[in-house]
Amino acid sequence: MQLKLYNSLTAEKEIFKPILEGNVGMYVCGPTVYSNVHLGNVRTFLSFDFIYRTLMHLGYKVRYVRNITDAGHLTDDGNVDNDRFVKQTRLEKLEPMEIVQKYTVDFHKVLDMFNLLPPNIEPTATGHIVEQIELTQKLIERGFAYESNGSVYFDVLEYNKRGLNYGELSKRNIEELFANTRDLDGQGEKKNPQDFALWKKASPAHIMRWNSPWGEGFPGWHLECTAMSTKYLGETFDIHGGGMDLKFPHHECEIAQGKACNDAAPVNYWMHANMLTMNSQRMSKSTGNYILPMQLVTGDNDFFEKPFHPSIVRFCFLQAHYRSVLDISNDAMIASEKGFIRLMEAVKVLNSITPDDTKQSGFSLKEWKNKAYEALTDDFNSPILIAHLFEVVKYIFALKDGKETIATEDLEDLKSTLNAFIFDVLGLQTVEENNNEKLDQTLKVLIELRNQARKSKNFELSDQIRDKLLAEGIELKDGRDGTSYVLN
Repeated sequence: MQLKLYNSLTAEKEIFKPILEGNVGMYVCGPTVYSNVHLGNVRTFLSFDFIYRTLMHLGYKVRYVRNITDAGHLTDDGNVDNDRFVKQTRLEKLEPMEIVQKYTVDFHKVLDMFNLLPPNIEPTATGHIVEQIELTQKLIERGFAYESNGSVYFDVLEYNKRGLNYGELSKRNIEELFANTRDLDGQGEKKNPQDFALWKKASPAHIMRWNSPWGEGFPGWHLECTAMSTKYLGETFDIHGGGMDLKFPHHECEIAQGKACNDAAPVNYWMHANMLTMNSQRMSKSTGNYILPMQLVTGDNDFFEKPFHPSIVRFCFLQAHYRSVLDISNDAMIASEKGFIRLMEAVKVLNSITPDDTKQSGFSLKEWKNKAYEALTDDFNSPILIAHLFEVVKYIFALKDGKETIATEDLEDLKSTLNAFIFDVLGLQTVEENNNEKLDQTLKVLIELRNQARKSKNFELSDQIRDKLLAEGIELKDGRDGTSYVLN
């Protein structure tokens, strides 16, 4: 099956054609490590982890590069005091690189918790100052940038005068951009309001500073990704990903820098993950509608009734397509937990199934696999893949109940395929067996109490136990060999 993906640049699904057959170069914008990674970030990185896993499952050799922004992230180009690292050093009374180390460790810890694979290369902005200075010099030499008072800016108007199109990714009109730009402090350094910083002159109080041909300063935010992506993936590479919020101006600036430097589009396919909301509202510290990833896992919050295993959170996130807004709530997490438990129970049940080569099954494994791979190759459609997984879950429980059969060859194929989809592609992990054992023991006690009630003809109590368990998604099944339970 041909892999199709949605290209944000063309706003269309396209058949994926890598530059080098069988290989993929993928760059994803990483975190700015000045604070704890938030849940919206986790959603973005988890989406691209799923994409990375899928590409490898489909047989591609992937070079996955995800950077760490540890310098130069200005909230605007006009005021160096808006450097996020400078602000955080003042708040926490730490050195900038202490801030970087503290939150880089947090970032890795959180992503490990959610079972994200590490990238092949994880470069840092501060580790590529030389490359950023070289790119800035090249842009000046080619007439796309200019020095002003020790800072260097990219000339957006000059870029467009040469027949190029700043705004092509975000579909913004350059004249509207200029008309709608508000005045900024330090705007006098720029020729045009939309010009963006490649290099900023450091103020006397600015701690993070490096020598350059234009004096001491630090790199602009957008340049680092161009420097690192081209160094490790080439002047043009296959896929560039990130959150929807990075489309403008960050990714727009990357396209301009790449084309201005190399006379070629830097990326063939732009991919963007959509935002995460909670209780149908945007997550924001200022409104209080906010939760850190660890708080969701530990239960230390006021939004969710219980803690949730990281794999259940991952499962919840993957039930929405990466380009769709994902809303989490207590009800959504409870529903995801039930679905996750049933899926894992099916994996366990499948391992105990005895094949039967004498009867033909009404379930077509070949058709099911085709549908599953159609979902994977249709712009990495995780929710449709999961829906197909629950089709086979239903079949597995039918096998357990003797209502269906499966041949030996198909059983081995199903085990292999199901494990690949659940553990390799979706990246789910089994929840600690201790929890399952406790649940199993508790249910055995309840089943025994129900059996005793039935023997003493206390059918009211017997039915009450059965109905209350069913309301919690646990169905009791009476058979010749006794009573068993199924998690719905």
